[in-house]
Amino acid sequence: MNRPWSRIGIRAAAIALLVAGVAGGAYLGRDHEPQRLSAQASLDVAQVDTDDMQLLKQRQRDHVAARAYQRQAEGDAADKAATEAKTAATKAHDLNVKMAAAKKAEADRKKAEAGGPVAYTGPIPTSCNEYSGSRAIGCALTLDAGFGLDQFPCLDKLFKKESGWNYRAENRSSGAYGIPQALPGKKMASAGADWQTNPATQIKWGLGYIKGRYDTPCKAWAHSEAVGSY
Repeated sequence: MNRPWSRIGIRAAAIALLVAGVAGGAYLGRDHEPQRLSAQASLDVAQVDTDDMQLLKQRQRDHVAARAYQRQAEGDAADKAATEAKTAATKAHDLNVKMAAAKKAEADRKKAEAGGPVAYTGPIPTSCNEYSGSRAIGCALTLDAGFGLDQFPCLDKLFKKESGWNYRAENRSSGAYGIPQALPGKKMASAGADWQTNPATQIKWGLGYIKGRYDTPCKAWAHSEAVGSY
């Protein structure tokens, strides 16, 4: 064989092998690329599923939290409404009690007025004969309290100024009641349970008040003249 042709043949064979290798590599490369892309797509899908699952769980947690907050708010509103209702009921009850007490007091007062004064059963001294009614009782009780007869004219003027000697006299604005205008009127209960209708009970209380505060009826009258009350 001619040596130059032999070398050409070898080179041609080598080139052919090289081309075949390149072609095969290219084919293998094309075959692996879809496999790589398919694996990546699977990973992407799995990631999307995971993200969706986490989002769903988060929404569920948010929903549970929202429902819990709503229940709490509804419970607080119910408690507040119940408290307000109880307070209103208590106020209404207290008001009803006060109204009932006021009606009873008014009924008792009217009943007492309709029944008239309790009659005085004690003696009236001859020195008091110039007076009549409650004034005669007042004169007698002034002497019984240890005051001299000279003190009664002062008491007469004092009680005439306060009530006109009317055992039913009532100051609606202040609550003062009776001949001595005790404030409040129920103070006279210390002199007797019939303080609303018994002139003698009222006068006894008034004389006791005067003795303890002013010493004598004339001093009480002087104080009333000076300041307008006693």
